[in-house]
Amino acid sequence: MRRPRLLTAVAGLALVLASAPAAPAAAPERAAPERPAVVGKRVLGTSAQDRDIVAWRLGEPDRPGVPTVVLISTMHGDEPATRHILTALRDGPPVVGVDLWIVPTYNPDGLAAGTRRSARGVDLNRNYPYKWADLDGRYESGPKAASGPETKAMMGFLADVRPDYLLSFHQPLHGVDTDTKRPRFARKVARHLGLPRKTFDCGGVCHGTMTGWFNHRFKGAALTVEYAAKPSRRRLRTVVPDQVLSIFDAYRGHLDWGQP
Repeated sequence: MRRPRLLTAVAGLALVLASAPAAPAAAPERAAPERPAVVGKRVLGTSAQDRDIVAWRLGEPDRPGVPTVVLISTMHGDEPATRHILTALRDGPPVVGVDLWIVPTYNPDGLAAGTRRSARGVDLNRNYPYKWADLDGRYESGPKAASGPETKAMMGFLADVRPDYLLSFHQPLHGVDTDTKRPRFARKVARHLGLPRKTFDCGGVCHGTMTGWFNHRFKGAALTVEYAAKPSRRRLRTVVPDQVLSIFDAYRGHLDWGQP
């Protein structure tokens, strides 16, 4: 005869538990973003074989007074090592003190094929509309200036961004070109990167180069930086990125996941 009272008590307890506020769930641990240094991304265009040419934006674009800088690598597909400098910056901690755009792979078709030239057989560094000449062979300049989709994409991007400084990374001549628009800046770059100062005059006149076109067309300064044929990948990823930032009085900050 006690069962009805027991059932009533159980039902009452269940009602109390159901009406009680739920215990707060443990706050999920804050996950680090995949690329905390990245503040923007832009597809500049596509290559002849429809591969995206991507620019990543790092740093502090909204901070007054910081320089705008563009870094470009792999214009020639058989010069792939220096892109590790740029991908290390992209994939590392946030960058402080500069508005920085990086293009790790400017010639994705050439990189895929392991060739200097684009999929159309054009040397992109001879295809710009400044002192362009009809060149053949290894330095094939294309049927006309700015004929390549890659060239058009980069020209449009640089005309929009108008950086204060542009560094174009190459191999294998191991040096910094000091015979350029701002020799003092070139000497500073060589000093910070620990590279020798050299003159890259293409054996006479550098026809249709990106840096030549940019220096002629814009106020900012473009400069060629050459590493050796087989530089240390570890050094390119761990040492050189901070050397590059130091040129512009910038640096990589620290991640603090405890802050709101």
